[in-house]
Amino acid sequence: MDLNLAGKRALVTGSTAGIGEAIVRALSREGAAVVIHGRDDRRGDQLASELQQTGARAAFVKADLSSTSDVTRLAEKARAAVGGIDILVNNAAIYPQHTWFESGADIWSHMFDINVVAPVRLIQALVPDMKARAWGRVIQISSGEGSKPFAHMPGYGATKAALNNLTVSLCQAVGTSGVTVNGISAGLIRTAEVERWFYAEAKVRGWKDEWEEIEAGILNGYLAVPVGHIGIPDDVARMAAFLASPHASYINGAILRVDGGSHAWSA
Repeated sequence: MDLNLAGKRALVTGSTAGIGEAIVRALSREGAAVVIHGRDDRRGDQLASELQQTGARAAFVKADLSSTSDVTRLAEKARAAVGGIDILVNNAAIYPQHTWFESGADIWSHMFDINVVAPVRLIQALVPDMKARAWGRVIQISSGEGSKPFAHMPGYGATKAALNNLTVSLCQAVGTSGVTVNGISAGLIRTAEVERWFYAEAKVRGWKDEWEEIEAGILNGYLAVPVGHIGIPDDVARMAAFLASPHASYINGAILRVDGGSHAWSA
């Protein structure tokens, strides 16, 4: 299916690796100009160069999302790099492992700054232009923890619940402007960071040090996934590319699960 994204311009936060990188690649394949964001110059420049070699328009902007001035600069440089932003994908997030009673509230504040406040700032900076052009897409990369949180990641789950809530609120605020706002509730996705965490967890849980064995342990003792396997970044990227397209014009204010059924009972 041609997603009719040629000529569209996208900013994807947290896109030098993992899900964000997969989304950038998916949008670029569909003809969109892409602005890559992250804090690693080498990975960002390398990805931009790789995409440019295929004939795509791509640029990298380094920014710290915990800094108000850096978020403002990111929005300005993204607009300048590709001539405006039609598609904003708020993907970047931090998810440190912490507990309710063995960590202070400051870790919550830091997570909210990056996972919630930075997306709000980018929305406020970029969506007015989308409304003026009568077309735009805001896509929030959320998590199943927004509706079914784990005890050991309470702050992260709370930020994703907030992201889901503001998604529904924003879709009403932009009304009939031509801008749609949706979220993707991602399940467990096999990114490099997730792999590193579970390789360490395997030693604690006595699992064998091979990914096939680790995945079996995850499915049997950590999180049941009815499809029988863990997702990959492209699973989320394909949904994001569709939501970014004109084909998804009647999808608005939705939080769509891409989780293999692991959170099927949740609202």
